[in-house]
Amino acid sequence: MKFVVTDGEKKRARWAHDLFVLNILLFHLLLTPATIVMGVGHKGLLLPLSLSAIVITFIYYRSRRDPSWFVEAHWRLAFNRAKLLMMGYAGSLLVFGIGWLITLGVDKESMRQIMFTVFTRIAVMPTLIMAMVTVVLEASGTGLVSKGEVPDKIVTAFPPPAKAD
Repeated sequence: MKFVVTDGEKKRARWAHDLFVLNILLFHLLLTPATIVMGVGHKGLLLPLSLSAIVITFIYYRSRRDPSWFVEAHWRLAFNRAKLLMMGYAGSLLVFGIGWLITLGVDKESMRQIMFTVFTRIAVMPTLIMAMVTVVLEASGTGLVSKGEVPDKIVTAFPPPAKAD
């Protein structure tokens, strides 16, 4: 649905999508592979996850606090996309947990280490796939901001005030 909004509102609304994309680029596409390559260890994978969780928490709080309905709607849209990313986190944790359980049954330490490394690499994939999907979705969100539009699903869930029409 299209709305008449000021350039200032468009700029503030665009920041929601830009912050989310920045989160993906820095913490998932740069920091996660860096922790794997640098050999920080499996606990090093918690750093990108923790930093991303902080950004997602910030997006959540901002999605409930802007005086402009249009801006708040776009922060809510960004948070909805963050939920998709969190589903990727859940998938990664599931694969990581399955790999950990399987490696508990292996007798040789060297084989256990190899299997755990393989499962760790596989476990990163659901998060990376969802990161790429959400980047594409956020690019469309930026386009919506430029046109002064809000998706119908957001308008239905979070109706505009009567004067915003």
